[in-house]
Amino acid sequence: MLANIALSALDDHFARQWHQEMGTSKQRAKRKAKGLGTWRLIRYADDFVLMVTGDRQHAEALREEVSAVLAPMGLRLAPEKTRVIHIDEGFTFLGFDIRRLRKRGTSKQYVYTTPSRKAIQAIKDKVKARTHRSTRHQDLDELILSLNRSLTGWANYFRHGVSKAVFSAIDSFTWLRLMRWTRRKYEGKHRLGMKALRNRFCDKGWRFAWKGAAFTGASSVAVTRYRYRGHSIPTPWTPTPAAALTSS
Repeated sequence: MLANIALSALDDHFARQWHQEMGTSKQRAKRKAKGLGTWRLIRYADDFVLMVTGDRQHAEALREEVSAVLAPMGLRLAPEKTRVIHIDEGFTFLGFDIRRLRKRGTSKQYVYTTPSRKAIQAIKDKVKARTHRSTRHQDLDELILSLNRSLTGWANYFRHGVSKAVFSAIDSFTWLRLMRWTRRKYEGKHRLGMKALRNRFCDKGWRFAWKGAAFTGASSVAVTRYRYRGHSIPTPWTPTPAAALTSS
């Protein structure tokens, strides 16, 4: 909590810079003509990113500026977590991988936000734990409901990114784990074949369903992308961020 209060000084510092020196398109154009950069701070708790339009030297200078603001409060940047990178290289922030890429089939470039590898692995590990052989004491409907809760909660967090393909991949991974778990639990003297599995434990196609509980997974959450609103946003972003200083 104390760190969050102290970091509000960063908000004040960079908000003041923005409103005084970069708040209008005219001000930003003048800075660009003089070879100066522009930037905005995005912070959540003690994780923050400085989005920079300019050269690497501008981002490097900002790192020193951030350190100077934090020093009087007894805080410092963690060297292993603070990087200066180009948006085309991409960076991870709050569980999202953020990177500018060329849209397939076009020459246009867009900034894409996707669930990070670490976030994907975390939900896979949770699915593995829920479908471990030590959990076979529970009934299938209990497991289905438990998996649905975990996957829906995870997907709700990531639903505003480019996540549809990731949700499908997570569901496929979970379905395979669920299939193995079900076969091991319910097979008797003879191995439970796939046809028998489908007839007994699935309702629509290959969807697992048991005692009123049906597997819906992450794909049940609709992906809703944020739309570009330009200068209608109260605190408009710089148009084409070229570099970022990140710390988490």
